[in-house]
Amino acid sequence: MAPMATGTIPAVHSSVETLDDHRVKLTIELDEAEFETEIEAAFRRIAREVRIPGFRPGKAPRRLLEAQLGHQAGRAEALRSSLPDFYARAVVEHDVDVIDTPEIEITGGAESGPVCFDAVVDVRPAVTVSGYDELSVQIPSPLVDEAEITGEIDRFRQQFAELSPVSRAAADGDHLTIDITGRLGGETIDGLTTSDYDYLLGTGAVVPEIDENLRGSAPGDILEFTAAHPDPEEDDRLSFRVLVKEVQETVLPALDDDFVSSNTEYGTVEEFRATLEAGQSRAKTMYAASARLEAIADAVAALVTVDVPDAMVAAEVETRVAGITRDLAQRGHELDDYLNSIGQSREDFEAGARISADRSVRLDLALRAVAAAEGLEADEDALDAELEQVVLAASRRSPSDSGEVDAAAEAVRLREALAASGQLSTMRSEISKRSALEWITERVELVDPDGESIDPELLKLPEPEDPGAPEGSLADVSAPDVGDDGGNPQDGVADQSQDAT
Repeated sequence: MAPMATGTIPAVHSSVETLDDHRVKLTIELDEAEFETEIEAAFRRIAREVRIPGFRPGKAPRRLLEAQLGHQAGRAEALRSSLPDFYARAVVEHDVDVIDTPEIEITGGAESGPVCFDAVVDVRPAVTVSGYDELSVQIPSPLVDEAEITGEIDRFRQQFAELSPVSRAAADGDHLTIDITGRLGGETIDGLTTSDYDYLLGTGAVVPEIDENLRGSAPGDILEFTAAHPDPEEDDRLSFRVLVKEVQETVLPALDDDFVSSNTEYGTVEEFRATLEAGQSRAKTMYAASARLEAIADAVAALVTVDVPDAMVAAEVETRVAGITRDLAQRGHELDDYLNSIGQSREDFEAGARISADRSVRLDLALRAVAAAEGLEADEDALDAELEQVVLAASRRSPSDSGEVDAAAEAVRLREALAASGQLSTMRSEISKRSALEWITERVELVDPDGESIDPELLKLPEPEDPGAPEGSLADVSAPDVGDDGGNPQDGVADQSQDAT
């Protein structure tokens, strides 16, 4: 058992004792005079609820209520309503990091006299972790491959491509004009029968066997073959007869300054390529930086190998579900209706939320452990700086009509308010965890999927030479809607987890 720590609130005495299994016991004692004020307030509340002939609601005197209901009615109501508040005040006084609802037991004063009660509650466990100073995580490379830029330009040129007949054998990427007849059980299938059909070889449309037979064909060839029916319950095979009428290759326009200036907002090929490369570099850098944050969060959370308190996970799940429910409500949707629309059950949704919440709890405990081990706890200077930043951020969101905000004075008032509500320790912890994450991030080894080391400096976004210049995306380049554009939408950047902060 740890030694008992004591503190004093006027007319209220409290102490805290550390128990086993990350639990503490708060003992709170109220003298008789202090609790008498609670009883008096309780009878005033009762008076508003009880109808006494001859008295308006809330005006019946206490002595009459005691005669009607018994003198214990006020004490019982006072115990019910005031004990949670006295418990909360003791939690703040002793800076207890509780993670669950307490078990309260009245040990004295249930009938008369001073009141004493115990509150046993789970607290956030302190864990130790190792290996955080030698982590290695894999992320996508932020480097731009020249082939990626060339491919992006070629996809743009594809929009202006022309088709030219060839006499050679057909290859993937060629356009073939064909007559095709498809049959099943000797009966012609309308959906598989047509004339002068423009088929892009290599797309695998209809059935794979069409591409397999058309590769290497030439104008005038007649191809007959069978293929499995797309419906697995259909035993009969499809039969095809294809007449190749023409083979055409795609001819891209020459990539020169005239083409670029005529079809883009850029004047030269060099400028066009450089702008695309800058945009691609920015996108890949942002994606790699986001991936680094996620990878580090996963790696640090995995350092906590002990079981984490279910109360912490449950609370995190509840917070996440409440947040999503609130966001959907702002858009006029119900959570269950939304889940039904995407084909997900409430059970699967909450199971997914629990997996994410478990990682969040482990990450929280690990970062606290690193902060403690490396002496990164927030000192008074760090706390004052954070408070001033909060004040300044609030003033920017809601400018004051009275002029410039005195950030230092407002920070003092904010500190007092947070201390009174028990939130100051939470802010200290957030600063410490952020420092721990920065400490780890500075030391973690980054490797690409091939195992090659990545310089962290590459994850810093480059400053544009001309802030007014276009970002360099093909989405900004206009082109006529002709031919097969061969477009390839880019993957979105992964959401950054908020767990780390």
